[in-house]
Amino acid sequence: MMDHQETLELLPAFADQELGIVEMQEVQRHLENCPDCQREYAAQRIVSARFKKDAVYFEAPLHLAHRINSALPAEAARARSWGFNWMNLGAAMAAGLALAWSAGLYLNLPSDQDRLTGEVVASHVRSLQVDHLSDVVSSDQHTVKPWFNGKLDFSPPVVDLAQQGFPLVGGRLDYLDGRPVAALVYRRARHPINLYIWPSNDRDQPPQLQNHQGYHLVRWTWDGMSYWTVSDLAANDLQNFVGLVRSTVRQ
Repeated sequence: MMDHQETLELLPAFADQELGIVEMQEVQRHLENCPDCQREYAAQRIVSARFKKDAVYFEAPLHLAHRINSALPAEAARARSWGFNWMNLGAAMAAGLALAWSAGLYLNLPSDQDRLTGEVVASHVRSLQVDHLSDVVSSDQHTVKPWFNGKLDFSPPVVDLAQQGFPLVGGRLDYLDGRPVAALVYRRARHPINLYIWPSNDRDQPPQLQNHQGYHLVRWTWDGMSYWTVSDLAANDLQNFVGLVRSTVRQ
């Protein structure tokens, strides 16, 4: 069984379909169970495709091949012909394996939505592990909202839901989907709730509930803003929180 380092060294040749059948199969088996090598292979394929796209190819004229074969002894010409046939067969099999693997890898790559879901949950968990829920600690929306001035290129809506059982704890800067975002922190009893907000060009979308790694998430888009909230709250409690945020923001 090919180990991790050997696979990494052979990935460029695997991407360019330059390996033998046995090595192709061993690399493919390793890739099936190694996310790190899968990502590296995907990167190698992109680089290879870019080089091939811009490369200039020259095809030898047919008369040159006839001249070479006619200059060889009869036995050597026949051997050369057989050799080319086996080489072509091997190249075709290798190309087929690489194509099948590439298609499988492409189909198994996470979508943009799946990737962002993972980012949101990771940010939520990270904020709990390092005890960094808030950069500004305050239950006053008039303290939290101005804190974001000059730190973001937009002004996030900050609502006070203490009377409804979801007191504001504070806010912080975070980074999601390739840009800085506002993270507002609320609580329900002992359960922290992260509410992420950033500008969006997408059309308005109603709330959508999902579960990821044991956490409930609700995402929606409204009036040029993307909202994502995540917590270990029960699903109905988190949906109640979302309804309160939406009704207050729309006022």
